[in-house]
Amino acid sequence: MHLRLILLFLAAACLMVSAVSGIELPGMFSSHAVLQRGVSVPVWGWGTPAEEVELRFAGQTKRTAADAEGRWHLELSPLDPSAEGQVLVVKGSESGQVIVEDILVGEVWMASGQSNMQWALSATERARKDIPAANHPGIRMFLADLTTSAIPRRRVGGEWNVATPLSAGKFSAVGYYFALKLHQELGVPVGIIRAAWGGKPVEAFTSRKTLATEPEGRALLQNLDAEMRRFDLGAAEASHKKQMAAWEKIRSSNRAEKDPKKRRKLPRKPQKPRPPALSPNRAAAIYNGMIHPWAGYAMKGTIWYQGESNASRAKAYETLFPLLIMDWRKSWDDEMPFYFAQLANFKSPTTRPGQESSWAELQNAQRLALRLPKTGMAVINDVGAANDIHPRNKKAVGERLSRWALRGEYGQKDLVASGPLYRGFKVEEGRIRITFDHAVGLTTSDGNKPARFEISGEDRIWRWAEVSLDGESAIVSNGDVPNPVAVRYAWASNPKGANLVNAAGLPASLFRTDSWKLSTER
Repeated sequence: MHLRLILLFLAAACLMVSAVSGIELPGMFSSHAVLQRGVSVPVWGWGTPAEEVELRFAGQTKRTAADAEGRWHLELSPLDPSAEGQVLVVKGSESGQVIVEDILVGEVWMASGQSNMQWALSATERARKDIPAANHPGIRMFLADLTTSAIPRRRVGGEWNVATPLSAGKFSAVGYYFALKLHQELGVPVGIIRAAWGGKPVEAFTSRKTLATEPEGRALLQNLDAEMRRFDLGAAEASHKKQMAAWEKIRSSNRAEKDPKKRRKLPRKPQKPRPPALSPNRAAAIYNGMIHPWAGYAMKGTIWYQGESNASRAKAYETLFPLLIMDWRKSWDDEMPFYFAQLANFKSPTTRPGQESSWAELQNAQRLALRLPKTGMAVINDVGAANDIHPRNKKAVGERLSRWALRGEYGQKDLVASGPLYRGFKVEEGRIRITFDHAVGLTTSDGNKPARFEISGEDRIWRWAEVSLDGESAIVSNGDVPNPVAVRYAWASNPKGANLVNAAGLPASLFRTDSWKLSTER
Protein backbone atom coordinates (compact mmCIF):
# COMPACT_ATOMS: atom_id res chain seq x y z
CA MET A 1 0.00 0.00 0.00
CA HIS A 2 1.36 3.44 -0.92
CA LEU A 3 2.62 5.58 1.96
CA ARG A 4 0.12 8.35 1.34
CA LEU A 5 -2.80 5.94 1.27
CA ILE A 6 -1.65 4.39 4.53
CA LEU A 7 -1.37 7.79 6.17
CA LEU A 8 -4.82 8.79 4.90
CA PHE A 9 -6.21 5.52 6.22
CA LEU A 10 -4.64 6.11 9.62
CA ALA A 11 -5.86 9.69 9.78
CA ALA A 12 -9.38 8.62 8.88
CA ALA A 13 -9.32 5.93 11.54
CA CYS A 14 -8.27 8.48 14.15
CA LEU A 15 -10.98 10.93 13.10
CA MET A 16 -13.84 8.43 12.83
CA VAL A 17 -14.69 8.96 16.48
CA SER A 18 -14.97 12.75 16.08
CA ALA A 19 -18.66 12.89 15.30
CA VAL A 20 -20.79 13.44 18.42
CA SER A 21 -24.52 13.36 18.91
CA GLY A 22 -24.45 15.51 22.05
CA ILE A 23 -22.25 17.78 24.07
CA GLU A 24 -18.97 16.01 24.84
CA LEU A 25 -15.93 16.58 27.05
CA PRO A 26 -12.57 14.82 26.57
CA GLY A 27 -11.74 12.20 29.16
CA MET A 28 -9.56 14.41 31.36
CA PHE A 29 -12.62 16.46 32.33
CA SER A 30 -14.33 13.64 34.18
CA SER A 31 -15.31 12.63 37.70
CA HIS A 32 -12.57 12.90 40.35
CA ALA A 33 -10.47 15.24 38.21
CA VAL A 34 -8.16 17.87 39.69
CA LEU A 35 -7.96 21.32 38.11
CA GLN A 36 -4.96 23.60 38.55
CA ARG A 37 -5.36 26.41 41.04
CA GLY A 38 -4.29 30.01 40.54
CA VAL A 39 -4.29 30.15 36.73
CA SER A 40 -6.81 30.35 33.92
CA VAL A 41 -8.15 26.87 33.26
CA PRO A 42 -9.00 25.96 29.64
CA VAL A 43 -11.94 23.59 29.14
CA TRP A 44 -12.83 22.29 25.70
CA GLY A 45 -15.00 19.77 23.94
CA TRP A 46 -17.42 19.10 21.09
CA GLY A 47 -21.06 19.63 20.33
CA THR A 48 -23.39 20.64 17.49
CA PRO A 49 -21.84 23.11 15.02
CA ALA A 50 -22.60 26.75 15.85
CA GLU A 51 -24.60 25.99 18.99
CA GLU A 52 -24.27 28.08 22.15
CA VAL A 53 -22.28 26.41 24.93
CA GLU A 54 -22.47 27.32 28.62
CA LEU A 55 -19.99 26.17 31.28
CA ARG A 56 -20.67 26.44 35.02
CA PHE A 57 -18.12 25.65 37.76
CA ALA A 58 -17.20 27.03 41.19
CA GLY A 59 -19.59 29.96 40.90
CA GLN A 60 -18.39 30.92 37.42
CA THR A 61 -20.44 30.89 34.24
CA LYS A 62 -18.71 31.07 30.86
CA ARG A 63 -20.28 31.06 27.40
CA THR A 64 -19.13 30.58 23.83
CA ALA A 65 -20.29 29.14 20.52
CA ALA A 66 -19.14 25.91 18.89
CA ASP A 67 -17.36 26.37 15.58
CA ALA A 68 -18.41 24.94 12.23
CA GLU A 69 -17.01 21.53 13.18
CA GLY A 70 -18.66 21.50 16.60
CA ARG A 71 -15.51 22.32 18.58
CA TRP A 72 -15.65 24.77 21.46
CA HIS A 73 -13.16 26.19 23.95
CA LEU A 74 -13.63 28.18 27.17
CA GLU A 75 -11.44 29.37 30.02
CA LEU A 76 -12.32 29.49 33.69
CA SER A 77 -10.85 32.39 35.64
CA PRO A 78 -8.17 31.45 38.20
CA LEU A 79 -9.55 29.10 40.84
CA ASP A 80 -8.91 28.90 44.56
CA PRO A 81 -7.81 25.51 45.92
CA SER A 82 -10.66 23.31 47.07
CA ALA A 83 -10.61 19.87 48.66
CA GLU A 84 -14.39 19.69 48.44
CA GLY A 85 -15.70 18.02 45.33
CA GLN A 86 -17.51 20.45 43.03
CA VAL A 87 -19.73 19.94 40.00
CA LEU A 88 -18.88 21.05 36.48
CA VAL A 89 -21.81 21.49 34.09
CA VAL A 90 -21.53 22.03 30.34
CA LYS A 91 -24.76 22.71 28.46
CA GLY A 92 -25.32 23.01 24.73
CA SER A 93 -28.25 24.97 23.36
CA GLU A 94 -29.08 22.07 21.04
CA SER A 95 -27.26 18.98 22.26
CA GLY A 96 -28.07 18.61 25.95
CA GLN A 97 -25.66 18.80 28.85
CA VAL A 98 -22.87 16.98 30.64
CA ILE A 99 -22.58 16.93 34.44
CA VAL A 100 -19.22 16.00 35.98
CA GLU A 101 -19.07 15.49 39.73
CA ASP A 102 -16.35 15.49 42.39
CA ILE A 103 -13.83 17.84 40.84
CA LEU A 104 -11.13 19.26 43.12
CA VAL A 105 -8.85 22.25 42.67
CA GLY A 106 -5.18 22.07 43.61
CA GLU A 107 -1.85 21.21 42.00
CA VAL A 108 -1.60 19.16 38.80
CA TRP A 109 1.56 17.47 37.47
CA MET A 110 2.25 15.22 34.51
CA ALA A 111 4.20 12.04 35.36
CA SER A 112 5.67 10.54 32.21
CA GLY A 113 8.48 8.34 30.93
CA GLN A 114 8.95 4.60 30.63
CA SER A 115 8.58 1.62 32.97
CA ASN A 116 10.17 3.12 36.07
CA MET A 117 7.58 5.90 36.00
CA GLN A 118 4.80 3.49 35.07
CA TRP A 119 5.90 1.11 37.85
CA ALA A 120 2.98 0.36 40.18
CA LEU A 121 3.00 1.09 43.89
CA SER A 122 1.97 -2.53 44.45
CA ALA A 123 5.36 -3.72 43.14
CA THR A 124 7.55 -1.59 45.41
CA GLU A 125 9.45 -2.46 48.57
CA ARG A 126 7.01 -0.46 50.73
CA ALA A 127 3.78 -1.74 49.16
CA ARG A 128 2.58 -3.72 52.19
CA LYS A 129 3.09 -0.73 54.46
CA ASP A 130 2.04 2.18 52.27
CA ILE A 131 -0.94 0.85 50.32
CA PRO A 132 -3.11 0.21 53.44
CA ALA A 133 -2.31 3.78 54.52
CA ALA A 134 -3.14 5.31 51.13
CA ASN A 135 -6.41 6.87 52.21
CA HIS A 136 -6.00 10.31 50.66
CA PRO A 137 -9.11 11.68 48.95
CA GLY A 138 -7.11 14.79 48.02
CA ILE A 139 -4.69 12.78 45.87
CA ARG A 140 -5.96 11.77 42.44
CA MET A 141 -4.21 10.05 39.54
CA PHE A 142 -5.30 9.83 35.92
CA LEU A 143 -4.17 6.48 34.54
CA ALA A 144 -3.89 7.10 30.81
CA ASP A 145 -4.53 4.26 28.39
CA LEU A 146 -1.52 3.15 26.36
CA THR A 147 -2.37 4.60 22.96
CA THR A 148 -0.45 5.51 19.83
CA SER A 149 -1.55 7.53 16.85
CA ALA A 150 -0.16 8.58 13.47
CA ILE A 151 -1.55 12.10 13.93
CA PRO A 152 -2.01 14.29 17.03
CA ARG A 153 -5.20 13.34 18.86
CA ARG A 154 -7.45 15.46 21.09
CA ARG A 155 -9.27 12.64 22.84
CA VAL A 156 -7.67 10.63 25.60
CA GLY A 157 -8.44 7.24 27.13
CA GLY A 158 -8.22 6.51 30.83
CA GLU A 159 -9.79 7.79 34.02
CA TRP A 160 -9.15 9.67 37.25
CA ASN A 161 -8.76 7.57 40.39
CA VAL A 162 -8.97 8.64 44.04
CA ALA A 163 -6.15 7.38 46.28
CA THR A 164 -7.60 4.67 48.52
CA PRO A 165 -6.16 1.38 49.79
CA LEU A 166 -8.18 -0.35 47.05
CA SER A 167 -6.97 1.81 44.16
CA ALA A 168 -3.51 3.13 45.05
CA GLY A 169 -1.73 -0.12 44.25
CA LYS A 170 -2.07 0.56 40.52
CA PHE A 171 -0.81 4.14 40.79
CA SER A 172 2.59 5.16 39.45
CA ALA A 173 4.72 4.69 42.55
CA VAL A 174 7.00 7.63 41.76
CA GLY A 175 3.98 9.78 40.98
CA TYR A 176 2.25 8.72 44.19
CA TYR A 177 5.18 9.50 46.49
CA PHE A 178 5.72 12.81 44.70
CA ALA A 179 2.06 13.72 45.13
CA LEU A 180 1.97 12.56 48.74
CA LYS A 181 4.86 14.81 49.70
CA LEU A 182 3.31 17.82 47.96
CA HIS A 183 -0.07 17.09 49.52
CA GLN A 184 1.44 16.90 53.00
CA GLU A 185 3.54 20.04 52.58
CA LEU A 186 1.04 22.25 50.76
CA GLY A 187 -2.25 21.06 52.24
CA VAL A 188 -4.05 21.17 48.88
CA PRO A 189 -5.29 18.48 46.50
CA VAL A 190 -2.75 17.05 44.06
CA GLY A 191 -3.58 15.48 40.72
CA ILE A 192 -1.08 13.35 38.80
CA ILE A 193 -1.46 12.50 35.12
CA ARG A 194 0.32 9.19 34.57
CA ALA A 195 1.18 9.06 30.87
CA ALA A 196 4.05 6.56 30.91
CA TRP A 197 4.83 3.50 28.80
CA GLY A 198 7.47 0.91 29.65
CA GLY A 199 10.41 0.25 27.36
CA LYS A 200 9.85 3.23 25.08
CA PRO A 201 12.41 5.75 23.73
CA VAL A 202 12.34 9.50 24.25
CA GLU A 203 11.58 10.24 20.60
CA ALA A 204 8.25 8.40 20.86
CA PHE A 205 7.10 11.08 23.34
CA THR A 206 8.15 14.00 21.10
CA SER A 207 6.18 15.63 18.30
CA ARG A 208 7.13 15.10 14.69
CA LYS A 209 7.28 18.86 14.11
CA THR A 210 9.89 19.38 16.81
CA LEU A 211 11.93 16.28 15.93
CA ALA A 212 12.26 17.64 12.42
CA THR A 213 14.17 20.68 13.70
CA GLU A 214 17.37 18.75 14.56
CA PRO A 215 19.49 16.26 12.56
CA GLU A 216 19.06 13.54 15.22
CA GLY A 217 15.30 13.86 14.99
CA ARG A 218 15.20 14.10 11.22
CA ALA A 219 17.17 10.87 10.95
CA LEU A 220 14.55 9.09 13.06
CA LEU A 221 11.73 10.48 10.96
CA GLN A 222 13.46 9.51 7.74
CA ASN A 223 13.83 5.94 9.00
CA LEU A 224 10.17 5.86 9.99
CA ASP A 225 9.03 7.20 6.63
CA ALA A 226 11.18 4.62 4.85
CA GLU A 227 9.56 1.86 6.93
CA MET A 228 6.14 3.20 6.05
CA ARG A 229 6.97 3.15 2.33
CA ARG A 230 8.06 -0.48 2.59
CA PHE A 231 5.05 -1.50 4.66
CA ASP A 232 2.52 -3.62 2.78
CA LEU A 233 -0.61 -4.11 4.86
CA GLY A 234 -1.94 -6.92 2.67
CA ALA A 235 1.30 -8.87 2.84
CA ALA A 236 1.57 -8.26 6.59
CA GLU A 237 -1.95 -9.56 7.17
CA ALA A 238 -1.28 -12.63 5.04
CA SER A 239 1.88 -13.35 7.01
CA HIS A 240 0.01 -12.89 10.27
CA LYS A 241 -2.65 -15.34 9.14
CA LYS A 242 0.00 -18.00 8.50
CA GLN A 243 1.69 -17.32 11.84
CA MET A 244 -1.65 -17.63 13.64
CA ALA A 245 -2.38 -20.92 11.89
CA ALA A 246 0.99 -22.32 13.04
CA TRP A 247 0.41 -21.01 16.57
CA GLU A 248 -3.08 -22.52 16.74
CA LYS A 249 -1.71 -25.85 15.49
CA ILE A 250 0.79 -26.01 18.36
CA ARG A 251 -1.84 -24.99 20.90
CA SER A 252 -4.32 -27.61 19.63
CA SER A 253 -1.62 -30.28 19.64
CA ASN A 254 -0.71 -29.45 23.24
CA ARG A 255 -4.34 -29.67 24.30
CA ALA A 256 -4.69 -33.11 22.68
CA GLU A 257 -1.42 -34.41 24.15
CA LYS A 258 -2.09 -36.15 27.47
CA ASP A 259 1.58 -36.48 28.40
CA PRO A 260 2.78 -33.04 29.67
CA LYS A 261 6.39 -33.93 28.86
CA LYS A 262 5.58 -34.26 25.17
CA ARG A 263 3.87 -30.86 24.90
CA ARG A 264 5.75 -28.23 22.91
CA LYS A 265 6.50 -24.81 24.31
CA LEU A 266 3.82 -22.45 23.04
CA PRO A 267 5.40 -19.38 21.46
CA ARG A 268 4.06 -15.90 22.07
CA LYS A 269 0.81 -15.30 20.23
CA PRO A 270 1.48 -13.41 16.96
CA GLN A 271 0.44 -9.77 17.14
CA LYS A 272 -1.83 -8.25 14.55
CA PRO A 273 0.15 -6.23 12.02
CA ARG A 274 0.01 -2.47 12.14
CA PRO A 275 1.81 0.30 10.28
CA PRO A 276 5.17 1.36 11.76
CA ALA A 277 3.77 4.84 12.49
CA LEU A 278 1.56 3.22 15.15
CA SER A 279 4.41 1.46 16.90
CA PRO A 280 5.05 2.89 20.39
CA ASN A 281 8.77 2.53 19.67
CA ARG A 282 8.68 4.96 16.77
CA ALA A 283 9.05 8.73 16.66
CA ALA A 284 6.02 10.80 17.77
CA ALA A 285 3.66 7.82 18.17
CA ILE A 286 3.15 8.18 21.94
CA TYR A 287 3.19 11.96 21.75
CA ASN A 288 0.33 11.85 19.25
CA GLY A 289 -1.74 9.37 21.23
CA MET A 290 -1.04 10.22 24.89
CA ILE A 291 0.65 13.62 25.29
CA HIS A 292 -0.91 15.88 22.68
CA PRO A 293 -4.47 15.23 23.96
CA TRP A 294 -3.43 16.96 27.21
CA ALA A 295 -1.80 19.97 25.52
CA GLY A 296 -3.32 23.06 27.10
CA TYR A 297 -4.67 21.28 30.18
CA ALA A 298 -3.75 23.60 33.04
CA MET A 299 -1.01 22.08 35.17
CA LYS A 300 2.02 23.12 37.19
CA GLY A 301 4.70 21.01 35.50
CA THR A 302 6.14 17.60 34.64
CA ILE A 303 8.11 14.87 36.37
CA TRP A 304 9.93 12.41 34.13
CA TYR A 305 11.73 9.08 34.55
CA GLN A 306 13.06 7.62 31.30
CA GLY A 307 16.29 6.90 29.47
CA GLU A 308 16.91 3.18 29.79
CA SER A 309 15.67 2.59 26.23
CA ASN A 310 18.04 5.24 24.88
CA ALA A 311 21.14 4.08 26.79
CA SER A 312 22.82 2.76 23.65
CA ARG A 313 22.36 6.16 21.96
CA ALA A 314 23.54 8.53 24.66
CA LYS A 315 25.10 11.05 22.30
CA ALA A 316 21.84 11.50 20.42
CA TYR A 317 20.02 11.76 23.76
CA GLU A 318 22.00 14.91 24.51
CA THR A 319 19.89 16.49 21.77
CA LEU A 320 16.69 14.45 21.90
CA PHE A 321 15.98 14.85 25.61
CA PRO A 322 16.20 18.67 25.72
CA LEU A 323 14.21 18.64 22.49
CA LEU A 324 11.37 16.82 24.27
CA ILE A 325 11.38 19.35 27.11
CA MET A 326 11.22 22.27 24.69
CA ASP A 327 8.57 20.46 22.64
CA TRP A 328 6.20 20.06 25.56
CA ARG A 329 6.71 23.66 26.58
CA LYS A 330 5.73 24.70 23.06
CA SER A 331 2.66 22.45 23.18
CA TRP A 332 1.50 24.08 26.41
CA ASP A 333 2.79 27.54 25.45
CA ASP A 334 4.35 27.66 28.90
CA GLU A 335 7.90 27.30 30.23
CA MET A 336 6.63 24.87 32.84
CA PRO A 337 9.11 23.23 35.23
CA PHE A 338 10.44 19.88 34.13
CA TYR A 339 12.01 17.70 36.83
CA PHE A 340 13.50 14.32 35.97
CA ALA A 341 15.14 11.31 37.57
CA GLN A 342 18.64 10.42 36.47
CA LEU A 343 19.05 6.70 35.80
CA ALA A 344 19.82 4.60 38.87
CA ASN A 345 22.87 2.39 39.31
CA PHE A 346 22.50 -0.92 37.44
CA LYS A 347 24.49 -4.02 36.41
CA SER A 348 27.54 -5.50 38.12
CA PRO A 349 29.77 -3.04 39.98
CA THR A 350 33.02 -2.09 38.26
CA THR A 351 36.40 -2.23 39.96
CA ARG A 352 38.82 -0.68 37.45
CA PRO A 353 39.11 2.99 36.43
CA GLY A 354 38.78 4.04 32.82
CA GLN A 355 36.05 1.62 31.81
CA GLU A 356 33.62 2.77 29.16
CA SER A 357 29.93 2.83 30.06
CA SER A 358 27.00 3.68 27.80
CA TRP A 359 24.85 3.83 30.96
CA ALA A 360 27.12 6.53 32.42
CA GLU A 361 27.07 8.37 29.11
CA LEU A 362 23.27 8.45 29.26
CA GLN A 363 23.29 9.64 32.87
CA ASN A 364 25.66 12.40 31.83
CA ALA A 365 23.41 13.36 28.92
CA GLN A 366 20.61 13.75 31.45
CA ARG A 367 22.83 15.94 33.63
CA LEU A 368 23.59 18.18 30.66
CA ALA A 369 19.85 18.85 30.22
CA LEU A 370 20.08 20.96 33.37
CA ARG A 371 21.36 23.72 31.08
CA LEU A 372 17.71 24.39 30.24
CA PRO A 373 15.88 26.79 32.58
CA LYS A 374 13.43 25.48 35.16
CA THR A 375 14.78 21.94 35.13
CA GLY A 376 15.94 19.78 38.01
CA MET A 377 17.39 16.28 38.36
CA ALA A 378 16.88 13.75 41.13
CA VAL A 379 20.11 11.77 41.54
CA ILE A 380 19.26 8.17 42.48
CA ASN A 381 22.58 6.41 41.95
CA ASP A 382 22.25 4.92 45.42
CA VAL A 383 18.88 3.16 45.12
CA GLY A 384 19.43 0.79 42.19
CA ALA A 385 20.21 -2.91 42.00
CA ALA A 386 22.82 -4.80 40.01
CA ASN A 387 20.35 -7.35 38.67
CA ASP A 388 17.20 -5.25 38.30
CA ILE A 389 16.63 -2.29 36.01
CA HIS A 390 13.57 -1.41 38.10
CA PRO A 391 14.64 -0.17 41.56
CA ARG A 392 11.98 -1.07 44.12
CA ASN A 393 12.70 2.01 46.25
CA LYS A 394 10.42 4.43 44.45
CA LYS A 395 9.77 6.50 47.58
CA ALA A 396 13.25 8.03 47.41
CA VAL A 397 12.74 8.86 43.73
CA GLY A 398 9.37 10.56 44.22
CA GLU A 399 10.50 12.49 47.27
CA ARG A 400 13.73 13.68 45.64
CA LEU A 401 11.72 14.96 42.70
CA SER A 402 9.37 16.69 45.14
CA ARG A 403 12.33 18.60 46.61
CA TRP A 404 12.83 20.37 43.28
CA ALA A 405 9.14 21.23 43.07
CA LEU A 406 8.83 22.41 46.68
CA ARG A 407 11.87 24.64 46.35
CA GLY A 408 11.34 25.88 42.81
CA GLU A 409 7.55 26.21 42.62
CA TYR A 410 6.29 26.46 46.17
CA GLY A 411 8.71 28.78 47.90
CA GLN A 412 10.58 26.42 50.22
CA LYS A 413 13.88 28.16 49.55
CA ASP A 414 15.61 26.62 52.58
CA LEU A 415 14.98 23.11 51.29
CA VAL A 416 17.98 21.41 49.66
CA ALA A 417 16.77 20.38 46.23
CA SER A 418 19.68 18.25 45.07
CA GLY A 419 22.88 16.48 45.86
CA PRO A 420 26.15 18.04 44.67
CA LEU A 421 26.17 18.88 40.96
CA TYR A 422 29.41 19.52 39.09
CA ARG A 423 30.02 23.20 38.34
CA GLY A 424 33.59 23.42 37.03
CA PHE A 425 37.26 22.59 37.50
CA LYS A 426 40.64 24.28 37.76
CA VAL A 427 44.14 22.79 37.56
CA GLU A 428 46.22 23.81 40.60
CA GLU A 429 49.87 22.66 40.75
CA GLY A 430 49.46 19.00 39.95
CA ARG A 431 45.94 18.79 41.37
CA ILE A 432 42.48 19.51 40.04
CA ARG A 433 39.94 21.44 42.10
CA ILE A 434 36.32 20.48 41.40
CA THR A 435 33.59 22.92 42.39
CA PHE A 436 29.94 22.00 42.94
CA ASP A 437 26.51 23.50 43.28
CA HIS A 438 24.25 22.23 46.09
CA ALA A 439 27.37 21.31 48.06
CA VAL A 440 26.84 22.86 51.49
CA GLY A 441 28.30 20.45 54.04
CA LEU A 442 30.15 18.42 51.40
CA THR A 443 31.05 15.08 52.97
CA THR A 444 30.79 11.32 52.43
CA SER A 445 27.86 9.06 53.15
CA ASP A 446 29.93 6.43 54.99
CA GLY A 447 32.51 8.54 56.80
CA ASN A 448 35.31 7.20 54.60
CA LYS A 449 37.45 9.13 52.15
CA PRO A 450 35.75 10.21 48.93
CA ALA A 451 35.84 7.33 46.45
CA ARG A 452 35.24 6.62 42.76
CA PHE A 453 37.13 9.67 41.53
CA GLU A 454 39.34 9.05 38.49
CA ILE A 455 42.08 11.31 37.19
CA SER A 456 44.00 11.39 33.91
CA GLY A 457 46.81 13.23 32.18
CA GLU A 458 47.21 13.87 28.47
CA ASP A 459 47.83 10.15 27.98
CA ARG A 460 44.13 9.48 28.69
CA ILE A 461 45.02 6.71 31.11
CA TRP A 462 42.62 6.83 34.04
CA ARG A 463 43.78 6.13 37.58
CA TRP A 464 42.00 6.12 40.92
CA ALA A 465 42.51 9.47 42.63
CA GLU A 466 43.18 10.75 46.12
CA VAL A 467 40.56 13.28 47.15
CA SER A 468 40.36 15.85 49.93
CA LEU A 469 37.34 18.03 50.56
CA ASP A 470 37.79 21.76 50.94
CA GLY A 471 34.53 23.52 51.77
CA GLU A 472 32.31 23.05 48.73
CA SER A 473 35.18 21.80 46.56
CA ALA A 474 36.99 18.50 46.04
CA ILE A 475 40.75 18.50 45.41
CA VAL A 476 41.70 15.54 43.24
CA SER A 477 45.22 14.20 42.61
CA ASN A 478 47.41 11.16 41.99
CA GLY A 479 51.19 11.03 42.45
CA ASP A 480 51.57 9.17 39.16
CA VAL A 481 49.78 11.96 37.28
CA PRO A 482 51.96 15.05 37.76
CA ASN A 483 50.17 17.02 35.05
CA PRO A 484 46.48 16.12 35.34
CA VAL A 485 43.98 17.35 32.77
CA ALA A 486 40.70 15.58 33.53
CA VAL A 487 38.57 14.06 36.30
CA ARG A 488 35.58 11.74 36.31
CA TYR A 489 33.37 10.76 39.23
CA ALA A 490 31.14 7.68 39.58
CA TRP A 491 31.71 6.94 35.90
CA ALA A 492 30.16 3.49 35.69
CA SER A 493 26.76 1.88 35.33
CA ASN A 494 27.11 0.73 38.94
CA PRO A 495 29.82 2.77 40.72
CA LYS A 496 29.88 0.86 43.98
CA GLY A 497 31.62 2.94 46.64
CA ALA A 498 30.66 6.36 45.24
CA ASN A 499 29.99 8.21 48.47
CA LEU A 500 30.01 11.98 47.91
CA VAL A 501 26.98 13.70 49.48
CA ASN A 502 25.99 17.05 50.93
CA ALA A 503 24.75 17.88 54.43
CA ALA A 504 21.23 16.76 53.46
CA GLY A 505 22.60 13.30 52.64
CA LEU A 506 21.74 13.64 48.96
CA PRO A 507 24.21 11.92 46.59
CA ALA A 508 26.35 13.70 44.02
CA SER A 509 25.73 13.11 40.35
CA LEU A 510 28.38 11.51 38.19
CA PHE A 511 30.29 13.94 36.00
CA ARG A 512 33.22 14.24 33.63
CA THR A 513 35.45 17.24 32.99
CA ASP A 514 36.69 15.80 29.69
CA SER A 515 34.88 15.50 26.39
CA TRP A 516 36.85 12.54 25.07
CA LYS A 517 34.82 10.29 22.84
CA LEU A 518 34.30 6.62 23.48
CA SER A 519 36.71 4.48 21.47
CA THR A 520 33.75 3.13 19.52
CA GLU A 521 32.97 6.66 18.36
CA ARG A 522 36.51 7.57 17.23
